[in-house]
Amino acid sequence: MAQQSTAADARTHRRQGISVLVVSTLAFTVCFMVWMMFGVIGIPIKKALGLNATEFGLLTATPVLTGSLIRVPLGIWTDRYGGRIVMIILMAVTVPAIWLMAYATQYWHFLVIGLFVGLAGGSFSVGTPYVARWFPKHQQGFAMGVYGAGNSGAAVNKFIAPALVVAFGWAMVPQVYAAIMLGTVVLFWLFSHSDPTHLVSSNTRFVDQLKALKDPKVVKYCQYYSIVFGGYVALSLWMVQYYVGEYGIEIRVAALLAACFSLPGGVLRAIGGWLSDKYGAHEVTWWVMWVSWICLFILSYPQTDFTVLTANGPKTFHIGLNVYAFTALMFVLGIAWAFGKASVFKYISDDYPQNIGAISGIVGLAGGLGGFILPIMFGALMDLTGIRSSAFMLMYGVVWVSLIWMYWTEVRKTPVMGAGAPASPLARAVAH
Repeated sequence: MAQQSTAADARTHRRQGISVLVVSTLAFTVCFMVWMMFGVIGIPIKKALGLNATEFGLLTATPVLTGSLIRVPLGIWTDRYGGRIVMIILMAVTVPAIWLMAYATQYWHFLVIGLFVGLAGGSFSVGTPYVARWFPKHQQGFAMGVYGAGNSGAAVNKFIAPALVVAFGWAMVPQVYAAIMLGTVVLFWLFSHSDPTHLVSSNTRFVDQLKALKDPKVVKYCQYYSIVFGGYVALSLWMVQYYVGEYGIEIRVAALLAACFSLPGGVLRAIGGWLSDKYGAHEVTWWVMWVSWICLFILSYPQTDFTVLTANGPKTFHIGLNVYAFTALMFVLGIAWAFGKASVFKYISDDYPQNIGAISGIVGLAGGLGGFILPIMFGALMDLTGIRSSAFMLMYGVVWVSLIWMYWTEVRKTPVMGAGAPASPLARAVAH
């Protein structure tokens, strides 16, 4: 009888875990869609207010700032009070701010309201530990990857917002998004669950959890995540106006092409989680960095005309990516970063199983700050040099830092021969 009861409890827990995963992923998708709103509506606002590239970068990045800074306390509160109640309160608080965005008329209005709208971005450090604790350790990478697929909200934004802007004007976008967020709060309340065993002991102090910042491994994971997530957020915000400026494309088409980066960068995160469970966080992250390095090297090259003095006189050649090659490279980069976002959090679940909330909040903060700082730097470089691809030059340099750091701290210390050497992926696949 006891065995039957235990089996029934296990099945109930499993069903609740799946329900939590589904509704949390939906909630995160909506939150991310709202968080990326300025990536589309910022273009008509920029035109109306006469903003330069740096001011536009600050406009798009402002919501990212609060969404990043709130991540550490949200992760800690999730450990202490549970993800369900924290997520519900967080989403409910953003609804009035989203609605008020439609009534902003001056630059400072958008910046101030954007700070409150940006709270939605903190949902990642709530849902990650909340979802992970409903699954056994060998499935946590996949579960966190599925939840992280809510990053595809950046692509959803690019499908919905341009259509609303063209049909009704930009002010309709925040009104529709406020209604969607309110509906999501109701759905989350109805279909999410709580488990008291998932809570961290109330004796754990705020300061104790923040001590993780002294751990060099945490700092390294922050660096990785500032690329694969911070870069993803920054380019998701930047790409629509990049297409419009670089290739002269209409906003709806530009948004659809930009979604070729945003969509795989979110949806395929679950596959990155599965690969990280199977092959390990290090191996996946290592390959992600190299693929990023190659793509960003090619993307960095600006449109160039050069003249060669030939035997028959001067001859001019043109080198530069056309819109199709550019989109293809961005698609590959989006896939790589989707895998990288999952693999970094697999590092965290492996190394800090009892403190996922606080560590994920700290690493998420670093990634979010990358998403805040990078668009501003993209704009400043654009104003300074006039070269649009300077954004990719900057990202290329950041990836170099991670590759060197990973080599010295992980790859160089790994034995490549002998009994202590890890098996190759092919050998592991054959063994299984």
